[in-house]
Amino acid sequence: MEVYTIQGFDNIEPISTNVAFSKNIKQQAKTRTEKWYHVIIQVSIPFLIAGVGTTAAGLVMAYVSKQAVFQEVKTLFILVPALLGLKGNLDMCLASRLSTQANLGHMKSKNDMLKMIFGNVLLVQIQAIVASCIASIYAIAASAVIKNTFSWSYTLLVITSSVLSATISCFVLDLALIVMILFSRKINWNPDNLATPMAASIGDVVSLIVFSIFANYLFDLLDDFAWAIGLILAMYLVVLLPVSGGMILDLAVDVFNGYAIFQPIINGIGGNLVSVHASRTSTMLHKTSIFGMIPTNTKIFAGPWSALIKGVYPAKTARLLILISLPGHTLFVFAADAIYNGSSTVSAVFVLTYLSVGLIQIMILLYVCHIMVHLMWKNEIDPDNSAIPYLTAFGDLLGSALLLLGFQFLRSVHREYQTVH
Repeated sequence: MEVYTIQGFDNIEPISTNVAFSKNIKQQAKTRTEKWYHVIIQVSIPFLIAGVGTTAAGLVMAYVSKQAVFQEVKTLFILVPALLGLKGNLDMCLASRLSTQANLGHMKSKNDMLKMIFGNVLLVQIQAIVASCIASIYAIAASAVIKNTFSWSYTLLVITSSVLSATISCFVLDLALIVMILFSRKINWNPDNLATPMAASIGDVVSLIVFSIFANYLFDLLDDFAWAIGLILAMYLVVLLPVSGGMILDLAVDVFNGYAIFQPIINGIGGNLVSVHASRTSTMLHKTSIFGMIPTNTKIFAGPWSALIKGVYPAKTARLLILISLPGHTLFVFAADAIYNGSSTVSAVFVLTYLSVGLIQIMILLYVCHIMVHLMWKNEIDPDNSAIPYLTAFGDLLGSALLLLGFQFLRSVHREYQTVH
């Protein structure tokens, strides 16, 4: 058993021949050199770009919800948030893993880098197939219970559309993420701040578009070429061998005007920001501690103020992410409304309600993130592989539920959101 004596933050005396670990411990000092304005700049740029993606996703969702296949196969409404969450989970986990490896200096060798990239992309493809099938089955079962109807042909359509969309969008986006991570390291930017929000947001609109294209195309083939759809699905399952938010969307989209526009935005922004926090916290733990041990500059069960505002080390990032969320939500709500309606129609009451919902969501998410990542680390579970899927799935459910409560409040005070369509 190797023993390490740490005398102060900058005076580290390892009693070991393990030089590599000693260097990792010394990197603890480097985590304090990242200036707050560097974090703001590096997070804000992809956050703004990501916000454009989530806003576009909301507009695309409003558009595709009126297509014949979505009107006929209501199960697709339950599947959409699950598919977006699935894609975001897989891509953000990949981004988090590769960002950590890049920050630790493990992507300098070309051969090691190629092996790491190939292995991770292949893993994501397998995960996408399995998870998209599970999400589809859940959506079909939930729809059967809620609607009290079931169709084998529609089941085939839903599963095949889901698998095709998940694998193709994940593959394209994973390649883009890898390029972004390598480029960010080349210009000395922290990939933790860039990769995860871009993975979530841009992927949302891409996945929605790809999903709607496949769903429409397969819907046209369903009557005469159902066997071909089954063959496509069988090839995926034979050769290549997070969801409740969808149920809320399915129930709310026909009840509250405009819900489909803003639901992807609130979930996208929340997922983007919490993924940044999870990725940065995980990297900090990798740099400053031994697997299974919590460093002295943080703790697992910190109070909300200590975890989110001022106290433990990750609170700095949490505080900045909360501040970024408010102008971000404001910008993208006005943008989505103006683009969808052709002019601004939102009222002050609506904006305040939406911002309140968004603030509550992100604060809960960041606090849960803090506890979850540290608990995983304590129990020797790598947060890069496990935390983000749970956080984004929880964020989708939380954001959808809180937004639904917000729309119910607006109805109760007679300030419902109005569209011109």
